[in-house]
Amino acid sequence: MIEFASEVSSKINISKRQVEAVLELFAEGATIPFIARYRKDKTGDLDEVQIQQIQEEAKFQKEFSERRTFIIKSISEQGKMTEELAQKLGTATSINELEDIYLPYKPKRRTKAQVARENGLEPLSDLILLQQGGNLSEAAAKYLSENVLTVEDALQGARDIIAEKVNENAEVRAKLRRVFESEGFLTSKVLSGKEVEAAKYKDYFDYKELVVKVPGHRGLAVLRGFMEGFLRIGIEPEEAYAIETVEELYKPEAGHSYEGLSESSVQVRKAIKEAYKRLLQPALESEFRMALKLKSDEEAINVFAENLRQLLLSSPLGSKRLLALDPGYRTGCKTVCLDEKGELKETTVIYIHEFNKLYDAEQNIRHLVSKHQTEVIAIGDGTAGRETEKFIKSLNLDLPVFLVNEDGASVYSASEVAREEFPDQDVTVRGAVSIGRRLMDPLAELVKIDPKSIGVGQYQHDVNQTRLKEKLDATVISCVNAVGVNINTASKHLLSYVSGIGDTLAKNIVDYRNEIGRFSNRKQLMKVPRLGEKAFEQCAGFLRIPNGENPLDASAVHPETYKVVETIAGDLKLDVKSLIGNETVLKNLDVKKYSEFGELTVKDIINELKKPGLDPRQAISNFEFANIFSIEEVTVGMVLPGMVTNLTKFGAFVDIGVKQDGLVHVSEIAHRYISDPAEALKLGQQVQVKVTEVDVPRKRIALSIKQTEEMPKQQPGNAKRVDAFKVSKPASNYAPGKPSSNTKQAPVEKASETLEDALALLKRKFGK
Repeated sequence: MIEFASEVSSKINISKRQVEAVLELFAEGATIPFIARYRKDKTGDLDEVQIQQIQEEAKFQKEFSERRTFIIKSISEQGKMTEELAQKLGTATSINELEDIYLPYKPKRRTKAQVARENGLEPLSDLILLQQGGNLSEAAAKYLSENVLTVEDALQGARDIIAEKVNENAEVRAKLRRVFESEGFLTSKVLSGKEVEAAKYKDYFDYKELVVKVPGHRGLAVLRGFMEGFLRIGIEPEEAYAIETVEELYKPEAGHSYEGLSESSVQVRKAIKEAYKRLLQPALESEFRMALKLKSDEEAINVFAENLRQLLLSSPLGSKRLLALDPGYRTGCKTVCLDEKGELKETTVIYIHEFNKLYDAEQNIRHLVSKHQTEVIAIGDGTAGRETEKFIKSLNLDLPVFLVNEDGASVYSASEVAREEFPDQDVTVRGAVSIGRRLMDPLAELVKIDPKSIGVGQYQHDVNQTRLKEKLDATVISCVNAVGVNINTASKHLLSYVSGIGDTLAKNIVDYRNEIGRFSNRKQLMKVPRLGEKAFEQCAGFLRIPNGENPLDASAVHPETYKVVETIAGDLKLDVKSLIGNETVLKNLDVKKYSEFGELTVKDIINELKKPGLDPRQAISNFEFANIFSIEEVTVGMVLPGMVTNLTKFGAFVDIGVKQDGLVHVSEIAHRYISDPAEALKLGQQVQVKVTEVDVPRKRIALSIKQTEEMPKQQPGNAKRVDAFKVSKPASNYAPGKPSSNTKQAPVEKASETLEDALALLKRKFGK
């Protein structure tokens, strides 16, 4: 796709040289993580986002070119291609422009205009469009026939032809499209008799907003109400203004009524109105509805992807001996013991909600902790999670206790991956193992679960599922390669996300590892069946071999640049092992001395040698909720510790330990204006919140972060992170405050720029 480099460059504002470099690398079979990490000198230090943009834009330009070729061929085969038409098609820059030009020549079902033409009325329509006066009724009478019985029938047929010409006029559609972009309103009304059934869409029973300003989450809500049969929706500007816009191009006599106008002008104005109401408005409404859906989908998908990224890169505990519990009431708490590698050592069930079984549960836990020399306890945060935490802490085991987000654990436990890992274990045991491993290494465990089951999205079931999967898969790949993978401990599933590997090679690597015991150097990868030179080039730098034969194999330094390290070590009269981690020597190194290898590459190598194999994820910190366990214990005015569990465009969901997350609306996050919660918060961030509203019947809790902070005197910073151990207090220590007189805050949202981005995406997806 390198032939589209110029178009891609001008579209996304990245130099042609950089675009060409990226497209050449793609043609050679390179992956985005590999290009971003190991080909910086060639691309000019483009990051993954920019490389992804180039890939997507090049794909669009290819599809656009193919569509133009098809249209040219179609018109030529009809014998209607002219020099002027060819020039218009050649200079078209958008799918809409291309399709508008093609519309008159596009094969279509039998229309009213075609019927009128068959009845010989096209000359009459041409006469009317001239608007030269004269007795039009007499002229129309000449076209009467067995199919055209009256003068009005003749005039109606002529108007049908004119309406179709207006509809197929590329200039009309382009001008009207701009009106829809700037003046179009999204409206919705509840369908008669659906008021009770559609109660959750109450905000949209009588709703009107400029479509350009509709945020994604509202767009998806309205569209969902429409698809479920509760709302009637529309997208259009004021009708009179839209029709007037079209009339300007045909210049009929002006006037607010037909009185005093020539017969031809009356007919032209009637035809334009018919064209708008019957053809143009429905077509453009459909186009803009799809554009709104696409824009809303992209916003929701991007939110989901960013949340997933933060979750995948959340802090790992590391290799520790674990006791993990999957809590439950009636069925008991499934309990497993894991070793430092996450291998299952023992499993049992304890019952802490039956008084006569409490003693046995306590003795069982103490025995397991002693037997397996447990270092940490992990508890799923779902049903009975807080009660189980309370029980474990009451045993005073002097061990760290972590509540672990268990979203998706049940999905994993019933999956083929889990059955393959634990063929002889019950699904409940698999779920407990997943909870424990998720604490040890969230990334390694979460990649086994369909991202859509992790619960960090927004309207995830409403968006385009193919696009969602593409985006989430790309996010997982990016995270896995950013962290790196220990080739001797990684699961087949984790390995499959490494650059250049995939499912088949991942299985071959695991099989070969089982055969040889462990990899001692990266070169052994070349002995894995079907893993050739290209695959080795793409994956080697992301695979780690701690304590291997070559110390560089434990780092992100790519084997192709080992000679660079050896050259540097030789110049410093050191061996490679002594150079690694020697920051004193490395910080004074003259990068330009080794510019022949590429300055950006050498800088990356030096940074990696300073802290080889450094995990980019932050260290884990413990967290404790306040001493409350249900929504009934929550009162307005409480100030509580919480943890951010989900970010959407309209606010952040915060877990305060009562099974029901509270919502901090975007307007209640910070004292400064923010349009997106992600500007101030991160997934998993510990925050202090104030309860502003509690609705027990609907299980809704409204929270505020900014009300726990003083108004900053100078430039405000991000929402305050808090020490959970300092703010965690028994509920009795909190004095409920008075509820705010206006606890429902109106959404504070920044208007979107235009629908141009959405329309561009629409063109890519639906151009054909």
